[in-house]
Amino acid sequence: VNSLTGGKDAIGIKQDEDTSFPVKIQGAGVEPFELQVRGFWLVQDAVMTLLSRDEVCPRSNLSLALAGTTLDPLAELQSLKGLKPGAILRLVEEPYTARSARLHLARVLELLRASGPQDALREGRSPSILETLTHTLTADSSLPNGKSLKRSLSNTKTETNYQDGAPPEYLLPGSSERPLMALLPQSSQPEAPSYLRDLSLSCWNPPPGHRKLQGDFLYITVVTMEGRRYDITSCPKGFFLNRSTEEVFDPRPAQSSPFCHCFTDLLCHISPVFKQTSSTTIKNRPQLSPVEVLPTPYHTLSWLGPPCASRTHKNTFSRLGVDEQPATQAPDWNEELQAARDLPLSSLEERLQRDRTLLQVNSAFVKAVMQGAETIVDGFVEPVNGNPEDPAFLWGGLFMSQGAASTVFGGERGRRAAQRLELKGVQAYSDIEGLQGLHTLPTAIVDYRGVRLSAQGLAPGLEGSEQDQGSAPASRGLLYGVNAGPQESPHRRRLLQILAHTAKCLSLQKHVVVTHSGHQVPLFTSVDAQGLLGADGRFYILDVFRSFPADANFCPEVETESQTVTGEEESNKSCEEDEEKKACAKEGWPENYHSDSGLPKSFPHGLCRLRPELVQAFIQHKHCQFTQRVREMFDENGGFEECAIACDSRATNAVRAACKEVGSVSDIIFEMRFNSSIFSPGVTFPPGESTSTKLQERLLREAAAFIITHQIPAFVEYCLHSNEAPMDGASLKQALHQRGINIRYLGHVIKTISQSEHKERLRHIMRSVIGEIYIRSTRRVFNNFLQGADVPSLSAAVSHFLCCLLVPHFTPTPAGEETKKKSRRRGRGAGASESTSWSTLTGAELWNLVCQDAVETYNISDCLGSGPNHLVEHYGLQKLSLLREFCLKTGVQLRLRDYFFDNQNKAPIGPDDVLNIFPVVKHIHMPTVDASKAYRAAQTSIQKGLLDQAHEHLKEAAYLFGRVCDDLHPEACYCHNLLAKVAFLQGKAAEARSVQLKAVVISERVLGFDHPNTIQQYALLGVYVFAGGETVLAQKCLLRARLLMLTVHGEDHPYTATLDSCLGLVLTGDQRGQYLKNALRLNTSFFGPTDLHTALSQHLLAQWMCSKGDYRSAMTHEKEALTAFTSLFGEDHSQTRCSKEFLCTITKQAVKVERSLRQAGADCTEQTVECLTPSTETVLEQMVLVTEIRRITQR
Repeated sequence: VNSLTGGKDAIGIKQDEDTSFPVKIQGAGVEPFELQVRGFWLVQDAVMTLLSRDEVCPRSNLSLALAGTTLDPLAELQSLKGLKPGAILRLVEEPYTARSARLHLARVLELLRASGPQDALREGRSPSILETLTHTLTADSSLPNGKSLKRSLSNTKTETNYQDGAPPEYLLPGSSERPLMALLPQSSQPEAPSYLRDLSLSCWNPPPGHRKLQGDFLYITVVTMEGRRYDITSCPKGFFLNRSTEEVFDPRPAQSSPFCHCFTDLLCHISPVFKQTSSTTIKNRPQLSPVEVLPTPYHTLSWLGPPCASRTHKNTFSRLGVDEQPATQAPDWNEELQAARDLPLSSLEERLQRDRTLLQVNSAFVKAVMQGAETIVDGFVEPVNGNPEDPAFLWGGLFMSQGAASTVFGGERGRRAAQRLELKGVQAYSDIEGLQGLHTLPTAIVDYRGVRLSAQGLAPGLEGSEQDQGSAPASRGLLYGVNAGPQESPHRRRLLQILAHTAKCLSLQKHVVVTHSGHQVPLFTSVDAQGLLGADGRFYILDVFRSFPADANFCPEVETESQTVTGEEESNKSCEEDEEKKACAKEGWPENYHSDSGLPKSFPHGLCRLRPELVQAFIQHKHCQFTQRVREMFDENGGFEECAIACDSRATNAVRAACKEVGSVSDIIFEMRFNSSIFSPGVTFPPGESTSTKLQERLLREAAAFIITHQIPAFVEYCLHSNEAPMDGASLKQALHQRGINIRYLGHVIKTISQSEHKERLRHIMRSVIGEIYIRSTRRVFNNFLQGADVPSLSAAVSHFLCCLLVPHFTPTPAGEETKKKSRRRGRGAGASESTSWSTLTGAELWNLVCQDAVETYNISDCLGSGPNHLVEHYGLQKLSLLREFCLKTGVQLRLRDYFFDNQNKAPIGPDDVLNIFPVVKHIHMPTVDASKAYRAAQTSIQKGLLDQAHEHLKEAAYLFGRVCDDLHPEACYCHNLLAKVAFLQGKAAEARSVQLKAVVISERVLGFDHPNTIQQYALLGVYVFAGGETVLAQKCLLRARLLMLTVHGEDHPYTATLDSCLGLVLTGDQRGQYLKNALRLNTSFFGPTDLHTALSQHLLAQWMCSKGDYRSAMTHEKEALTAFTSLFGEDHSQTRCSKEFLCTITKQAVKVERSLRQAGADCTEQTVECLTPSTETVLEQMVLVTEIRRITQR
């Protein structure tokens, strides 16, 4: 099987991997050393690699020279004449510019700051915790500054205790304790040492004009640890000491001051302490892999911040000012993105370079959107228009607006839906593979402090007249759309060709609509879309928020309206009952659909669209119906062969009839297309289109019903048999979206589970769905609530809201008492904020608002009960899990400490616990085309059982992910996870371990330190390190996974049984039995007594009881296992035979024990009873089966 990236390209990769060779590096004051380079590298890639080396760090602004000639940064190494293995490359110190001098200082500061997990938390980023597990901690280094908080020793307790085989109590089965302090242990990196007393911009900065003309960039003041003060000048040559003092400005170089190209060289020259400390630090710097160090492309929110809100030490380096970007021209985000899209695609190398550039541009764009949202919502930017209802802002090259709330689409809810759907539409057009010539603007939406802003790059030629798009279409280059008017030009013909191609890719039907002026306009897109010719000569498509077909389940009013418009014969309306009967009898709805499902019904906004995943699943479903119908017709006419050989019309007629029956838009081939303007309010179709319109309405009703009749039951069935079922809101949303089920169907998911005979076995899904409904409705209430809070009282308002949310019948403290407490603590009154509207909210009021929203949105009336405690008691929801979900969805970050929600008299969360609110961004996901193809090829090979081929594809995919995104991508995590599995199954345990370590770090940093995927990655790492004999590390990994599982969902989940089975195998103490019994209890309750998961649990428990000498109980459990294996696989399966043999062994041993008891008496039992203890190989194989690294097949 050829690689999907193309045979030649795949060979090229192998050659590239083989063309690495060593070169010698000299010059720039560094000790000579050897560097391994690759032939396909550009010179600048080699320079970047050099700059990360300890020998060169923190030097920068360097170039490479070969044989006295400076090399072009964009030249490939393999194209350089004279560059061969062993060649000498010299580092050349390049003159600084004002910008590169600042970048050099920033690089030096990065080294001196020695950032760790705490810095990531402070910035709201998800940290990687793996390093703290694999690193052996000493008892005192794990304490934060030697202070012993009530639970700050939890990590140390964990470290010391479970090395003796005794996990901490809060990780034992049945424990209700959920300590957050154990979630984010202290870093094993020591506190940053003191290099300098102070480092800041000089009071003489910036340089006066006459000194600028002589090359001075910056003046810096340094106070060394020895207590001496120096002024330093930054210039093109580097850095030197000047003669200025606090009182006198004298920029001349000091006597005997060297010119140093690297700032740290000059600091070493003036301060012996700095020289000694910095050299020691660089030598002892932990050698972290790139995935641990490189910044992630997008911000992954951590809902927990540092335990201490204030800094533990002063930031010596913040006053240097290099962190603030100097005022430069705002980037042209659109031009940057389109230039990246226009990069060539002919070779693999060019495609990788293009994908990497696209990712970098989008990453920088999303970062700018976050900064822009904070700046705008915090009130630092004035709107550029005079409309207070829809203010628009220009900031940093971005056009940001809330969008006008339209009554047609449903006010505020409709406005937010339009912004979200616009992003999805842009994503759909961006994802069309091989699409050349059609462009979309860089787009993102951001939620911050209850406000949603849409952000776009400025379209070329459209900056000034964004608001009056209807005027003068020709002058604005409007070539396509309802408002474009009749026109004919080569540009328009070319654009229509491209749009026809995109319509085919997106399964959209070409249709005609009638404008207000009576013109008939043919469309390949939704009715709102506009096609423009930009000033840069590129075609752009805008306003694509209704690109996907309408969801007929949620637009009943529009349905009746469109029927009248298209001339349907339903004008003689009699009464409401007849109307409802007619609506249900409309072509496309299943029988009794309305009475069974309550659909179609209205929704709070008018923009309910089908997901693209649903459209694809429905087309596949229709294709199955089509082939089945054709086969049936062939059988009726003498069979396939006779119809195919005969020269009559039987075969053609069969295909035509099947096409008509399934609703194909073509009558000679199977082709499904959907009209995205059907069921859209205010859209009129010409009478000649009535047949096509009627067919499209039927198809959309069938597609909508398909969600209820097929997709939701399929999702529930998957959850019934999977131990990796959704654990939280993120994994629930992902699982639903993969099947094309919108979140608005959560109420119907509840209904399906409630009506299922296996309702009890689906309680974990019900729990997750109820929690998701509760938190999503809460977020909508919270967005409105925040609008009533002024900036000084935001922390207090957020903490007050959380108390109302999680504590039943919570009532706020009277304003007078609160003011007294605050004035006592802070020495001033609390201000007027105490009497504001937000402070009067009570728990009961909030509960009513949330329930009202849940009823409107999800059509659930009695599921939420009477208060948050009902959710805990009835569904087993944890308040801690709800708190986590709320924070992740709203961007709120809380202080890391243990929260207790059971005390009704005390507020569990105070204003000081709310550390920050971060913007939550939804953005375009840039494709990693070649890497994803190789990954999918590997999955196909695994399904065919071709492990060697899969291993090759996965290595190729991992290499390509590394080239495009430095592995910091969710799909790269899944790829490494699969590569580790395949390597392990091939007997390469060491490779599996190293690859899985990487997968864990990627998951922690890209998806989140407590994401469900991270839990699974830790469990698999536990298996692979156990295979290498690292039992203690395996215990740590599995206990870490269990701690995260308890926080995210709680104990009552099938995956907890998987973790507990593994812990029962790797632990050495008496707790093994507790974990194995808990795993059996969970598996039995979720999967029933005859399921494979339960049978394995019965077998493991029997095995443990044998090791304890309790053969009678062991026999009971192994008999249950044997019964299950027999019913699953039959008598002759290897698993059944193994179980039978083990049962025989236990029985013989039990007889032997009984006999010895009778003969020798109870006192001698210990000498005579032989305990059956499994070997390490057996334990490992059982862990592999439990975690489903290897699945038991039916053979």
